[in-house]
Amino acid sequence: MKFPLIKVLKNGILVELDYIHPQDHEVVRALLNLVIVEGKTYPQKQPLSPTEFSTYWLSKDAFVVRPSVVDPTHKPKEILGAFYLKPNFPGRCSHICNAGFIVQPELRGQGLGRFMGEAMLSIAAHLGYEAVMFNLVFETNIPSITLWQSLGFEIIGRIPGAVKLENEQVVDALILYHTLG
Repeated sequence: MKFPLIKVLKNGILVELDYIHPQDHEVVRALLNLVIVEGKTYPQKQPLSPTEFSTYWLSKDAFVVRPSVVDPTHKPKEILGAFYLKPNFPGRCSHICNAGFIVQPELRGQGLGRFMGEAMLSIAAHLGYEAVMFNLVFETNIPSITLWQSLGFEIIGRIPGAVKLENEQVVDALILYHTLG
């Protein structure tokens, strides 16, 4: 696969997706911590330290989306979204991968998640994974569920009462699965 991957979003921004670089780590960690504090999509309760972030996000392959260098309306180093891709299980089951996604709050609904999702499916297949499994999609995360189903994911399970939201509301989590190839 040749990187960067280029796309024009719904809002007209020209973006590129590429492997994360060391200088991106802190920006991506800050964005992930913002999403964690929102408390609506990730299971962590507290922001991650640099070491925790590295263990969680950087253990295998990680990618960022930034404005394309040819788009003069944005700073080239700005991170618009990011995702990781790693085996969901070890050893004999490592052909099934897992991924996690984050998008800058002001860019949600602009097609960035779809671009990253489509790219992830292609990259995962290219890296030799045979399926993608999301273990813990909060049932209240309707935009994410809608996106993944539109990309061919099936809901294969439900974990009752898996999530305790900030307001003490307890909700189920869904397990989503997509076979590659």
